[in-house]
Amino acid sequence: MPVTPASSVRTAPLAALGLVGGYLVARESGIRPLGGVLLGACGLYAGRTWLAKTGPAVTALLSVLYVGGFGASHPLAKKIGAWPAVLAVSAASAGASWALCDRAPQSDV
Repeated sequence: MPVTPASSVRTAPLAALGLVGGYLVARESGIRPLGGVLLGACGLYAGRTWLAKTGPAVTALLSVLYVGGFGASHPLAKKIGAWPAVLAVSAASAGASWALCDRAPQSDV
């Protein structure tokens, strides 16, 4: 199975899929680590593109936002509910991925 070149991958949908999909898989299956597998796989796949397109500094920033969003969704869910929390952190991570990586012209990093 061929893997799409990192420079051709759009990362905003991956960030959203990892966070929303990971939550949905964990919730519906009852197996939290299974949701973590999807979260991790999407994060790694997006991370390879972040690194290829933007370099290590932006990759670190987007990675912290992605993983931090996962962590922040838990206390946020106690205040606004699970789905609103997951959607909020997913939108933040996907928006940052689009603004800092997907929207930017490709560079030779």
